[in-house]
Amino acid sequence: MKTHEQKQSVWARPNMPVTFRAEIMPGVETEKRTFRVKEVLESGSVTLHGFEGVHTEKEFQPIHFNSKPKSQSNDEKYR
Repeated sequence: MKTHEQKQSVWARPNMPVTFRAEIMPGVETEKRTFRVKEVLESGSVTLHGFEGVHTEKEFQPIHFNSKPKSQSNDEKYR
């Protein structure tokens, strides 16, 4: 049997940056809408460093996890 934690889709992790959607904070630059996750609650909601309240995934811009970092390989750096 799966535990409650295994059933949940993990969309955020502590200290990960998240950016509020522009619709939530109209007229505010991306940098000022970006905060770090303080805690992921059992419900899947998060609390943030420097911003009050409990927030859900749909309040933030979609997060795209890359399987490979965008940095160049060593071979590409030294060509």
